[in-house]
Amino acid sequence: MKAFEQYTDIKIIQKILEGEFELFEILIRRNNPFLYKTGRSYNYNHEDTQDLMQDTFIDAYTHLAKYENKASFKTWIIKIMLNNCFRKQQKFSFKNEVANEITDKSIPMFSGQPHTDTNRTVVNRELSFVIENALKQMPLDYRMVFSLREITGLNVAETAEALSISEANVKVRLNRAKTMLRNEIEKTYTAEDIFEFNLIYCDAMTSNVMNKLNNINK
Repeated sequence: MKAFEQYTDIKIIQKILEGEFELFEILIRRNNPFLYKTGRSYNYNHEDTQDLMQDTFIDAYTHLAKYENKASFKTWIIKIMLNNCFRKQQKFSFKNEVANEITDKSIPMFSGQPHTDTNRTVVNRELSFVIENALKQMPLDYRMVFSLREITGLNVAETAEALSISEANVKVRLNRAKTMLRNEIEKTYTAEDIFEFNLIYCDAMTSNVMNKLNNINK
């Protein structure tokens, strides 16, 4: 498995489609953190998010032959996750809001901020009370743009593709989201501190998905 870890997503996908099913594990591990942050940003709890991740990986595997490389695999699978999140929560409605100006420079808020180990411990302890609550109070449209751009690390074009909106709308919503959150969290928190998906969960998710896919392949 390690011999393939340096392969690009496209190369790995090609090999999976040629019959090397076990390499899907690499794609799971590469995308676990992104899907977890997406689900948590959609206001699902840890357990529901993991269920949605598992469904998303299975959906991605069963439709892998339809992946056309028009967007990155990360963007493609995040879009599947978003669709699953929406279907689960479609009984809720969210009011769209419009910001007036586009001033985004496409530079993540959480860049180059040094944190000591002590600070990181404090951050992790206070995370659920500050960051998660702050994001939950934000309208969904802005919360998801903020999450995909600032936490997951997608660029403007990838975020627009994932959310099926224009790049201009991505910039508008991100600008508004930053206004909502910047004063509260920028000086204290790093992107890595938000909705961390620890290795223990990554291993379990990978194992669960691969076991289910093994049953599908039988």
